[in-house]
Amino acid sequence: MNVKLNDNVLVITGKYAGKQGKVIATSPKNGKVTVEGVNIQHKTQKARRGNDVSKIVEQEGPIDVSNVMVVCPACDKAIRVKSGEEGGKRVRVCPKCGAVLDKAYTGKKGKEVKKEEPKKRTRKRAAKAEAEAAEKAQEEKTEE
Repeated sequence: MNVKLNDNVLVITGKYAGKQGKVIATSPKNGKVTVEGVNIQHKTQKARRGNDVSKIVEQEGPIDVSNVMVVCPACDKAIRVKSGEEGGKRVRVCPKCGAVLDKAYTGKKGKEVKKEEPKKRTRKRAAKAEAEAAEKAQEEKTEE
């Protein structure tokens, strides 16, 4: 399945043919994708509490992945995804303009992920002694 989460896709067949939207969810096992604003389904929601009101909720339903094509962000055309290699990794590439469709993973929110080491367990007496020794060393450096 060449369609991934957050891809911009064009629906090519069915009731919503010609409509573009962002992929909200994918199900590779079933070969389905959920696209924003496509295949709207109505679901009744029952009141659960005394002051709640029953209502009809609209939600997007899944459509078959064969009914959508990925839209290249660079040339803004619906394409068949081609695989290529960049930096020793397999990436999705636009065959028309050669733009890379996969964004490089940079960790959480663009920052490098750091591993925090667990704090050393020390007794209070030992911690006080170390703190006093550090203060004395600091005083000696300032005197010199």
